[in-house]
Amino acid sequence: MLPPLKPILIKERLSVLFIEKGQLDVLDGAFVVVDKTGVRTHIPIGGVACLMLEPGTRVSHAAAALAARAGTLLVWVGEAGVRLYSSGQPGGARADRLLYQAQLALDPSLRLKVVRKMYAVRFGEEPPARRSVEQLRGIEGARVRETYKRLAAKYRVNWKARNYDTSDWNKGDLPNRCLSSATACLYGVTEAAVLAAGYAPAVGFIHTGKPLSFIYDIADIYKFETVVPVAFGVAAKQPHNPEQAVRLGCRDIFRKTRLLERIIPDIETILAAGEVKPPTPPEDSQPPAIPNPESLGDAGHRT
Repeated sequence: MLPPLKPILIKERLSVLFIEKGQLDVLDGAFVVVDKTGVRTHIPIGGVACLMLEPGTRVSHAAAALAARAGTLLVWVGEAGVRLYSSGQPGGARADRLLYQAQLALDPSLRLKVVRKMYAVRFGEEPPARRSVEQLRGIEGARVRETYKRLAAKYRVNWKARNYDTSDWNKGDLPNRCLSSATACLYGVTEAAVLAAGYAPAVGFIHTGKPLSFIYDIADIYKFETVVPVAFGVAAKQPHNPEQAVRLGCRDIFRKTRLLERIIPDIETILAAGEVKPPTPPEDSQPPAIPNPESLGDAGHRT
């Protein structure tokens, strides 16, 4: 008899792991990657927040089911790290948190409160008073463009503007390709945390109308602290394989900044700015993917 599964806190997991040219499967109760020669490489699936699956990777039904139970997000990415497709919500969303998020997003006054809090958390200062969401979005965009210029100058990178084409990877210059690879890592980790906490990626506040609007909202809070310096640092060195260097740099900066420990508490703090009490979960709500006798006190496990 195998011991019962015990969930690992999102904040204690490895952030991202890239897999290329292998068969993901479950053998002898363990999550493994099998290469073309039959060599097995074991992966502690419950200890990883997000698996990035590159071209040449195949996933068995058992592997996808185990990843969902363990709360590990599977994300299909292109060879250069560009997001193509996500498997969806590991473990399922929580109806109470989804309704809470939607209530805040649908009410214009509550949405403005949340957007102002996002602005304050991101820039470390209160936004200008009596500004609409659209006006704050414009102010944010101007600050973002200026921050790109400042960081590019710091790392001595030739920077023109943020410009990329997902259909033609090589069309972008080196700094933009590095940024695309870096932000793909950040979005994957952020989506894993958002889904683990039971929120909906599509229900955004600053960004709207996109499948990952809320992911962009939350990821932007950490972007210039984490992945943008990594991307510009790699672009300045011009290594032989810049995408791989960016991934390794993102892995290290996520660990250094303790990013996974911060995302879920920051989401709760930001949404609390709406000053609306979250609804009580209904009695017939979806139970945790991995039942736990005692609550871990972590929103990422819905206990």
